Amino acid sequence: MGMCLPCFGGAADDVVVTPDPDTRRRQLAEAAEKRQKETTYRGVKNPEAVERKRKKQEEIEKQEMTTSVSGGGGLRWQVG
Repeated sequence: MGMCLPCFGGAADDVVVTPDPDTRRRQLAEAAEKRQKETTYRGVKNPEAVERKRKKQEEIEKQEMTTSVSGGGGLRWQVG
């Protein structure tokens, strides 16, 4: 009896201090980012190479878009 009271023994050491809401929010955001990265690169041996390849592909697509918009260098229809 009486062993459940926090004033006796080391029960005060078992109390978990909860962080303030801003710290908790930041920790949750970091954990979510980590989980997202893990699932994104799941099964990929070299994630850096995949990321480089993706960025290069985006640059090529962007370059194609600017070329086609500004130059209009594609085929032209002629009615004759």
